[in-house]
Amino acid sequence: MKLYAILAVVGVGLWPGAVTAHTPDEAGLDLLLDAIARVESNASAKAVGDGGRAVGAYQIHRLYWKDGTRFLGVDWSYDCAKDPVKARQVVRAYLLLYGKGRSLLDKARIHNGGPRGYRKRATLKYARKIAEILERGEEAS
Repeated sequence: MKLYAILAVVGVGLWPGAVTAHTPDEAGLDLLLDAIARVESNASAKAVGDGGRAVGAYQIHRLYWKDGTRFLGVDWSYDCAKDPVKARQVVRAYLLLYGKGRSLLDKARIHNGGPRGYRKRATLKYARKIAEILERGEEAS
């Protein structure tokens, strides 16, 4: 409940479509990254999903990895998506670029649905799961 109150005060809506003021792009991003890892894989670096097309704690697809590493200016192979430290850096870069000026939940929807994921109806259920974790203030294990 404390996190919800903090996010409400800084203007980050916990529900998609909420009328909110945007906060600096970094605000709350670490909490969001923890929530994404929990929803995607229960924070397991060994997770493989989508028929083998998504790997690691953040369930990163190859094209996402390619974009994120390019934004970071690193030349890490896709196998590094299983490394939780490197994967977190890539997800952060991806969300800061494609989610610039967007709420935390919009950023979550971008992670789930691509650069325009915040517009996709299909990402609303995912955003609800993230919102529940953020409201409870859970961290990745």
